Amino acid sequence: MPEKLSINRAIDMAQRNDPWLDASKFTQSKLEATAIAAGQLDDPTVSLGIANIGADRFDFNQEPMTQFKVGLTQMFPRGNTREIKSEQFNLMANEQPLLRKNRLALLKKQTSIYWLEAFRAQMSLSLIEQDRPLFEQLIDLVEASYSSGFGKTRQQDLIRAELELTRLDDRLTVLDQAYEKSLEQLKGLINEPYGNLDYSTKQVSYSLGSELPSTSDQDVLSIGNDELLNTLMLHPVIKAMDIQIEAESKGIELAEQKYKPAWGLNANYGYRDDAENGINRADLFSIGVTFELPIFTKNRQDQSLKAALHSVDSKESKKALLLRELVASFESAKAQLIRLNERNELYEHTLLPQMNEQAEASLNAYTNDDGDFAEVIRARIAELNAQIDALTIKVDIAKANAQINYLLTGKENLHKSQLESVENNNE
Repeated sequence: MPEKLSINRAIDMAQRNDPWLDASKFTQSKLEATAIAAGQLDDPTVSLGIANIGADRFDFNQEPMTQFKVGLTQMFPRGNTREIKSEQFNLMANEQPLLRKNRLALLKKQTSIYWLEAFRAQMSLSLIEQDRPLFEQLIDLVEASYSSGFGKTRQQDLIRAELELTRLDDRLTVLDQAYEKSLEQLKGLINEPYGNLDYSTKQVSYSLGSELPSTSDQDVLSIGNDELLNTLMLHPVIKAMDIQIEAESKGIELAEQKYKPAWGLNANYGYRDDAENGINRADLFSIGVTFELPIFTKNRQDQSLKAALHSVDSKESKKALLLRELVASFESAKAQLIRLNERNELYEHTLLPQMNEQAEASLNAYTNDDGDFAEVIRARIAELNAQIDALTIKVDIAKANAQINYLLTGKENLHKSQLESVENNNE
């Protein structure tokens, strides 16, 4: 028996079984660990050796300068390089929760669209299957009238009725194909990865029910330009872009650190053996500092800084382009929703009742031998097409709302920030 799959359950399954979300969490953990590692000093270098040993006898106590040396060197990076790199990786890690939020919103939108497409095909199939007996009855009616020889029924009327029934069967086949395609696309989102379940559990058949879920347009027609822009600025992809820009700005700070010298501290201890005559020789200790002289900066440091500045500018431009695309997508979906609502009103209150009246009137006229059979067929097909068109309009309204809901993902955050602002002002 098919399993009932509501649109909300499909969305929940898609969000719960998405491997991308797990990959994002692993990426965040990797970046956080990298941030800790980037903030640490390089490991010190230890050197061991024998210096100034006589080459004639290789006797350790022969020469007064012969010594066993132990050295330790510690390098320090330029300026605040370690802290800046650590902050940069932490910023990159903080981007991942926003990307996951955007992914959840995208999954909700895409799952809704696949579900609605499958629902449209399923309900179109149902409408045609409901009307198919009517066409079969028309064939019986024509056959009876043609066989009796009464009335104006002609052989071409019988052929026309059989042809339309065949065309209905073809439409059923096409809709079956569309339904199966949309359902398989939906299953591709909601099913668990194949490695996590047995093959038998993948072959689940679903029923989408017979009612279109109610959708809310979130009062999109009343959203002003300022509110829209503020909402889109809080969209996860825009906030993620802000973090990318901030991370690139850290690249500017890193480039500025290259003007500062890297330096190192080294210390050496030299052990000397006593002389052959027993005279004690003092051990030796030395300490020193090494550092760079960044004086040739024109083709290295200057160009690195210029590249970092251009990288930030590039991210800013991409953010502006992305924001413009979101605004355009919203305005397009809003305009589409306005026209779809107008068409829905027209179909529900005017067109569908008129189509039904026309179909009934043409059938009554034909049964009273006062009408043309071709007109009966045309009226029935027109009524069926109008019912399918009305269904398509309702589904397209739901799809437009799914697109708008995705674009207004930051609306909840906007309300929270507005509330916090009011509370702060009250204080």
